[in-house]
Amino acid sequence: MANNKTEEKKVEEKKTEEKEKNIIEKATDSIQEKVEEIKEEKEAEKHRDTLTFDDYVIEKIAAIAARDIKGVLELKGGIFAGITEAFSSSTDTNTQGVSVEIDEKNVIVDIKAILEYGQSAPRIFSKVKDTIREKVKEMTGLNVTSVNMKVSDIMTEKEYKQMKEEKE
Repeated sequence: MANNKTEEKKVEEKKTEEKEKNIIEKATDSIQEKVEEIKEEKEAEKHRDTLTFDDYVIEKIAAIAARDIKGVLELKGGIFAGITEAFSSSTDTNTQGVSVEIDEKNVIVDIKAILEYGQSAPRIFSKVKDTIREKVKEMTGLNVTSVNMKVSDIMTEKEYKQMKEEKE
């Protein structure tokens, strides 16, 4: 009788071992399949088509869009703009006063502007934001998540024209 119970116990242990072995094999197979899927996805990512833009391109789009808004007289560069102009023979004023940060598919635009005296700064800002967002999205597919505009000066149109003539 004791022999029978020992035999039965051995058979049960063997069945349990086989079940555990099957579970482990299935888990191992599942893990290997997942690893293969991940490898294939990574390999496919290497061969995907990509479209990227230099910051300069986004800055230029934003600058042109902002300058087209009535009431924006000029975009002004930061503290180093004058220094850069003095030492560089090929300054690109197309992006002066605009800087961008690009993160994946999102863009933050910072602008320094001179506005026309007598015009509504909030109205101008609203139009600048909307136009920049629209043009950047249309031309690049990127989303402008934030537009920050600093008004560095206001001038009458007459003052602005005089200043431009003096520079030339």
